[in-house]
Amino acid sequence: MNSKHAVIYQVTPLTDKDCFYIEDKRKKPLNSPIHTHKEYELNFVSQASGAKRIVGDSIETIGDYDLVLITGKNLEHAWEQGHCTSNQIREITIQFSPELFCSNFLKINPFESIQKMLREAQKGLSFPMQAIMKIYPLLDSLSSEKQDFYSVVKFLTLLQELSKFSDEAKPLSSLSFAGVDAQADSRRVQRVLKYINDHYKNEIQLNQLADLAGMTPVAFSRFFKIRTGKNPFDYIIDTRLGYATRLLVDSTMSICEICYESGFNNISYFNRIFKKKKKCPPKEFRENFHKK
Repeated sequence: MNSKHAVIYQVTPLTDKDCFYIEDKRKKPLNSPIHTHKEYELNFVSQASGAKRIVGDSIETIGDYDLVLITGKNLEHAWEQGHCTSNQIREITIQFSPELFCSNFLKINPFESIQKMLREAQKGLSFPMQAIMKIYPLLDSLSSEKQDFYSVVKFLTLLQELSKFSDEAKPLSSLSFAGVDAQADSRRVQRVLKYINDHYKNEIQLNQLADLAGMTPVAFSRFFKIRTGKNPFDYIIDTRLGYATRLLVDSTMSICEICYESGFNNISYFNRIFKKKKKCPPKEFRENFHKK
């Protein structure tokens, strides 16, 4: 059976007349299945140390508090009990339509930082504790209010305050797994990123990428690291791992087949680099994902 069948498409309660939908749950256990939906989602979980969070190809154990924003179209996600033993778990989920931020009014300068955060959250963003402490009073009060003009203003204020921490937030899923195009403010970098995405199955040499950018290999490596935060080699590896992880989730191909299909030409190296980056071997990752 194709593993895609294990992922549920969720039809959210959000209607065309709603600005957002909010749900405040106190529950045990955390047991949501892996699911996707087209709506944007901000999810807060408290008192759930030891629980497991899945966002795209990121599988992590969370602490007492967790705050994640997901804007990737149909990016798989779930929170499960894991090793959490708490019976005081609280989960607040806000879902809102992508169309909300397509209006001309919300494209003006005062909303620029929110728009930037929403773009970055296509891979999922995990926010630091400082951000959680800052927005929690807004989130807590919003969950008990009737949706009206003032609650919408409070919701936008929450997003604005959260956007101040987007540079400190941790991206979760890889670009290639999430199906997101890399953003770059340089045409030379965009050209290189497109080449990597189109040719990740093949051997890619540093001098090929440097030629595309019209630079020497040494200068290009420094330039690429400044613009993307990664050196070219690491970016290529992460791209290949994203595609490999997608195949682990969405196909019944063997690990060996996935290795070569993703651009790795050595199964031992593939297993080693996958374990280093994903904290578990490919086979275990597939099994952990399918348990949900």
